[in-house]
Amino acid sequence: MIETLNDEDYKLFRDLIYDESGITFSDTNRSILDGRIKELLRKKNIATPKEYFAKVTNDPEEMKLMLDSVTTNLTRFFRNQPHFDTFINYVIPKVIEEKRKGSDRVIKIWSAGCSTGEEPYTIAMVMKEICPPDFTFRITASDISLKCLMSAKQGFYPDSKVDGIPQDYLSKYFTKTEGGYQIIKELQDTIRFDYHNLKNDSGAKNLDVVFCRNVLIYFDEPAQQQVINRFWNAMAPKSYLFIGHSESLFGMKTNFEFLKTDWACIYQKNLK
Repeated sequence: MIETLNDEDYKLFRDLIYDESGITFSDTNRSILDGRIKELLRKKNIATPKEYFAKVTNDPEEMKLMLDSVTTNLTRFFRNQPHFDTFINYVIPKVIEEKRKGSDRVIKIWSAGCSTGEEPYTIAMVMKEICPPDFTFRITASDISLKCLMSAKQGFYPDSKVDGIPQDYLSKYFTKTEGGYQIIKELQDTIRFDYHNLKNDSGAKNLDVVFCRNVLIYFDEPAQQQVINRFWNAMAPKSYLFIGHSESLFGMKTNFEFLKTDWACIYQKNLK
């Protein structure tokens, strides 16, 4: 019989997850962590939480699997359409306008917390449609969940997952197969999928656009501040940040400027 997490067990795992990833579990969502740790105990045939805690802390691969299991991954293609309207009609034209002042013709985009890939593939489809012929684009998509990254790299989505994709995009960028749709290789090749913990520096520089939507809500204020600072350091002098519609940088010590467009509100790094 699997042993239930007591208060001491819960605190051990909660603090470990925070230290390793910055993800915060409060008392209000304790049941989520309890359930996922107990499921891991069942899968590993381990009787007690303390036994599993000892295994996790001594095995880096098991640590990755545990972090994978406790993260929530909810996404879809063209999620929050006003963000993509802003991306298409405002952000990319502004990025192109700025780049034409110099010689750089590569638009660099990061989808942070990409889950199973719907967001970066949506970005890639849009860029294929609107990127001028004298420009190219590079998309990096990262997540802390190895399972999600493997699914994203595969690029296969069941019929139920392609709702919301315009029909012309679906026919152009997907191949219909049994039970679902496969992203075409040409589109897959525009994205580099990468395991990344947002608690760490990405090493990225001069990014033009960063999408990090519905990720900050899992961090407490100090961890949010650290993530936002890392984004600032990784972004180009004139660049744009998309966060979730329920997220805000209000009250945070940051130089990002709040930007209200005709479609949605985003943030801008604007160094003269």
